[in-house]
Amino acid sequence: MNKTLNGLGRFEGKTHILPISIYYEDTDLSGVVYHANYLRYMERGRTEFFRLAGISKMAGLEDEEPTAWAIRSITVDYHRPARLDDAVSVHTILTSLSGARMRAIHKVMCGDVLLVQARIEACITTLTGKVRRLPKNVIETLAPFVTTEDT
Repeated sequence: MNKTLNGLGRFEGKTHILPISIYYEDTDLSGVVYHANYLRYMERGRTEFFRLAGISKMAGLEDEEPTAWAIRSITVDYHRPARLDDAVSVHTILTSLSGARMRAIHKVMCGDVLLVQARIEACITTLTGKVRRLPKNVIETLAPFVTTEDT
């Protein structure tokens, strides 16, 4: 763990907020963000959450037995579209850490308007797909950010 690692975005309480600009490449011909791009924004939000929380790498590829984070499940609700040139923000809220799993909520907002909300469950696996328990240092680093609020 590297406590001096810089990440993007900021924390407001236990919520990480990552600003994102919507570019032409993010949209379809109508200027609306393509639905799968929200998953990419959420991935960026989780990565920057981890970095600002003090976790220097998402995967343990240099470890004795290489591991990586994998999404186990995701539920996405689309409320409104983001459009070309919008300034949106990805809000990442860690809701639980247990055994081999991490759960989080992502909200993509445009100002105060909720565009997309997702609930994810992620785990750490070996590169052959075997689930591994969360390392003690990851749990200790992330535990202060867990909120039980149903946001």
